[in-house]
Amino acid sequence: MSYTTINPVSGECLREFPLWNTAELNAVLDQVAAATPGWAATDLSERCRLLRRAGEIVRARRDELAALITLEMGKLAKEARAEVEKCAHACDYYAEHGPAFIADEIIASDAARSFVAHQPLGTVLAVMPWNFPLWQVFRFAAPALVAGNSGVLKHASNVPQCALAIESVFVEAGFPSGVFRTLMISSAQVESVIADARVHAVTLTGSEAAGRKVAAAAGAHLKKSVLELGGADPFIVLEDADLEAAVQIAVQSRFLNAGQSCIAAKRFIVVDAIAEPFAARFKAVVEQLRPGDPAHADTTLAPMAREDLRDELHQQVQASRARGAVLLCGGTALPGAGYYYAATVLDHVTPGIPAHDEELFGPVAAVIRARDEHDALRIANASRFGLGGSVWTRDVARGERLARQVQAGACFVNGLVKSDPRLPFGGVKASGYGRELSHHGLREFVNVKTVWVGP
Repeated sequence: MSYTTINPVSGECLREFPLWNTAELNAVLDQVAAATPGWAATDLSERCRLLRRAGEIVRARRDELAALITLEMGKLAKEARAEVEKCAHACDYYAEHGPAFIADEIIASDAARSFVAHQPLGTVLAVMPWNFPLWQVFRFAAPALVAGNSGVLKHASNVPQCALAIESVFVEAGFPSGVFRTLMISSAQVESVIADARVHAVTLTGSEAAGRKVAAAAGAHLKKSVLELGGADPFIVLEDADLEAAVQIAVQSRFLNAGQSCIAAKRFIVVDAIAEPFAARFKAVVEQLRPGDPAHADTTLAPMAREDLRDELHQQVQASRARGAVLLCGGTALPGAGYYYAATVLDHVTPGIPAHDEELFGPVAAVIRARDEHDALRIANASRFGLGGSVWTRDVARGERLARQVQAGACFVNGLVKSDPRLPFGGVKASGYGRELSHHGLREFVNVKTVWVGP
């Protein structure tokens, strides 16, 4: 077995990296365990300096890192460059705000002095996906490292060069040896790493099935875990919405990264009064997307990352059509080399149809019609997922009221759902638990410790 770079544009196998054996894994875990106490004891100002330096290196290597993203998982070049910049921004953000986030919190009590300290837990294992191969890692690593934790990364097997490049950034920035390491191991080895006494917590971004396995393993060993799992985000369009703005963001949200995003809008819940014009305009804009080489500036629809993912998506589309969904456009794999799938819109999607009940992880949009605002909210919440969502209306107060009622970790009014270092990110229900980003994310992997000092 190996980690393999397969170009999604051509299907060509480019590089292979052998998996580590047990001895190699243990040697690295020993190195990380040896480095962890010293890193936790390193002055916070020095940890911030090194993190800021990491951000500078990410920016300096932007084109190289973006090219690796495009090569390994097919992301559009402009989207890959934006992802790299976002990683650098996260480093800057936590280098600046980390000290305030983990400062002692003075609390009055019956003590002469009492306070809450925020101390690192130790080594955090990150099990990360391929769809945002740099951003998913940096949004865990920046806060975890500045808090004084060490990190070990088990990345997706189809982005090995991205995984190794991330480690090289921290090495080049001057982080002590062993503070951040990439583990070249299989998914089957993850449970043993979670069980290992040299690892103290785990964070996973991935599928619902993977989340259940990691949560079970972490629970069995009483270790803190954070899970960011799948989503079927509702995009609620009310009758008073700005139709053109809603359609433009709908297309951007659904087809960014070839639709391979947890927080992409997936269920377009449109009230009947505006459903026909929305569906017609949505279809028209989607049909303008241009598949092609993601490295070319005029390409607007990237390939999917893997052939098996494309095949699974097509099966969901076929099953949805067989159960009554109306195909407006797309609905087929594109001929030729690579893992391209046509930009697809399904209309009149109803319960019991895969496009309604399941997460579609690719360039397929499901339009669901609702009677009115109350019905739209009911449909939005009738999902086992709860990651993000959005509400579209010209009445901002109405939008905020509905946003409070959407069962999700985030809900945006008249805006593209996205992650931002300043705001907490995560889900509820089958979309996981815990939070990343902001001070909430940093504090997931610290010991919130009460210190009571008597007279």
